[in-house]
Amino acid sequence: MKINYQLKLDTILEILPKNPKPTLLLHSCCGPCSSYVLEYLSSYFQITVFYYNPNITSQEEYQMRVQEQKRLIQLAHPDVSFIEGNYEPDVFLKMSKGLEDEKEGGARCTKCYYLRMNETAKIAKELQYDYFTTTLSVSPYKDSQRLNQIGETLEQQYGIPYLYADFKKKNGYKRSIELSKKYHLYRQNYCGCEFSKGRCIQ
Repeated sequence: MKINYQLKLDTILEILPKNPKPTLLLHSCCGPCSSYVLEYLSSYFQITVFYYNPNITSQEEYQMRVQEQKRLIQLAHPDVSFIEGNYEPDVFLKMSKGLEDEKEGGARCTKCYYLRMNETAKIAKELQYDYFTTTLSVSPYKDSQRLNQIGETLEQQYGIPYLYADFKKKNGYKRSIELSKKYHLYRQNYCGCEFSKGRCIQ
């Protein structure tokens, strides 16, 4: 049975302390996807965006996206902190070995979600954040059930609460498009992985 992760998020937000706001390490896949999530959660959390995306195998593409992420924060959320993870596409390529021809949304993508979310949970543990989560579920092309199951596993492994969410709900994806237009953000048409180029939409 599918879990309604938006309702689960609503329940968490209702009981959060308001002063001081809890800290959240937010893994971001890109500026456009983070735009709605930052708007939505900034009144509840003291947020740090963690940009860790080794799946972006083109260094030029990576640099373009990370700069757009920083620009969005400067323009719209100057109170949000930013951490850039290591750029290590070799880690992603090693992980993907044997899965190069997998369909989009298949086993390669699941391992990619885990790779990025695991690094987020690890950093959240090291830096003692109250919660961690990812922007990935804002995309209608990402499986929120799978993402939240990974988050639950990592919560148990690292002992850091995972913020359950399905950010595409409440018109989150539509709002991300509106905010991208407002701030003139570069919107990519693939996730960044060389195996998905021309085969998927972000």
